[in-house]
This record gives sequence, structure tokens and C-alpha cells, in this order.
Amino acid sequence: MSKGARDERRAAPGRPASPRGGGTGTPAARAPGEIRIIGGQWKRSKLPVLDLPGLRPTSDRVRETLFNWLGQTLTGWRVLDAFAGSGALGFEAASRGAEAVVMIEREAALVDGLRASQKRLQATAITVHRANALNWMTACTDRFDLIFLDPPFADDLFDRALAAAVPLLTDGGLIYVESPAEIPPPAGLIGWRQGRAGAVHYQLLRREDNRGA
Repeated sequence: MSKGARDERRAAPGRPASPRGGGTGTPAARAPGEIRIIGGQWKRSKLPVLDLPGLRPTSDRVRETLFNWLGQTLTGWRVLDAFAGSGALGFEAASRGAEAVVMIEREAALVDGLRASQKRLQATAITVHRANALNWMTACTDRFDLIFLDPPFADDLFDRALAAAVPLLTDGGLIYVESPAEIPPPAGLIGWRQGRAGAVHYQLLRREDNRGA
């Protein structure tokens, strides 16, 4: 799909959205749970969720709303799932046709789970890296149409994560953020959609086209 077509779909009216995860530290995993992919080729497939502090898999309702905002298919999109956690958003994007999904997670147990799900689903569009998301984004030279940012709330990484993510966006690219409160869009981004679910504020920010470049 052409970039123009992707931009046209993003401009279409959306509907409301919101929660999910980012791993922290290296505590021992406790009893696992699971979530389901809600759309696309792997609809109803299960993803394991470890019981780890700071891990907040995005609910079905929130993901459904988010992908109503984005459009039900992401054919041709390049996606970055920083602070991937359970991988709920990244796998959802891949299930809906994203061309490439890069997942970044620092917690070893979560990385193992992401790679196991990737292998089980034969998700060839997904690449999983064990890394510090801020360091990885700072060094990255690739560009993405969509970036998921859901750092652990307690680490207060939102400003630094957004600063690292903005240069990685294509013109018209989108950043989805979950946070305890609304975050004013930094320079170069505009607010596009937002909502709240319980203690979680969620918003979709859009990069303004650099028409002078």
C-alpha cells in the first residue's frame, strides 16, 4: 500500500479507545495469565501474560477502540512497539497486516514469551529485540508509520520516550501513548485522539508533515 493511501486512511474519522504493558526490573515471574488477539489473521489466538510488576496488557475494549482509530487493517505499515511487555499491541498490528513490527523489551522473561508467541504464530513480520527502549530508539536510523509507547508508569519515562520516538516517525506518522495523565504533544506532534479508562489516559499523536523539506 502506498504511503499516500496510508495517510488517507489515517485521516478518516475515528472512534473512541485505551490499556497495556511495559516490563520492569527482573523479578521472578509468578502465575501466568493470557489475553487474546482481537482482529486480523490471528483473531482469538492467545498470548501469555506473566504476572510481573508494571505489566499492564491493553484490554480488548481498548485495543478494539484503538484499531478503530487506526483503521482495521495496517497493510504496508511499519510499526515499533517500544516497551513491548506482553506484546498485545505489536501482535495485534502484525495480525492486521503490518509489513514489519519491531518489538523492544528489556525483561528477559517477557522477551522469551514474545519470541515463543512469534514462533508459534509464524509471525515473520515481527522482530523481537532485548534492549533498553530509550537507548535503542536513540541509536535507531529506521522510520516507522506507527509507534506504541507504554513505558512503566513508575519510571516516569514519558518525556524521554517521546523525544526519542519523534525522530523515528514518517511524515504523518502516529504515536500511541498510555500514561497516568494527558501529556501535552511535544514539538512536531499534534493531538489526534484521546480518552481515559480508569487510571489510564491514552492518546494518539500525529506528526505534522514537513512540507518545507
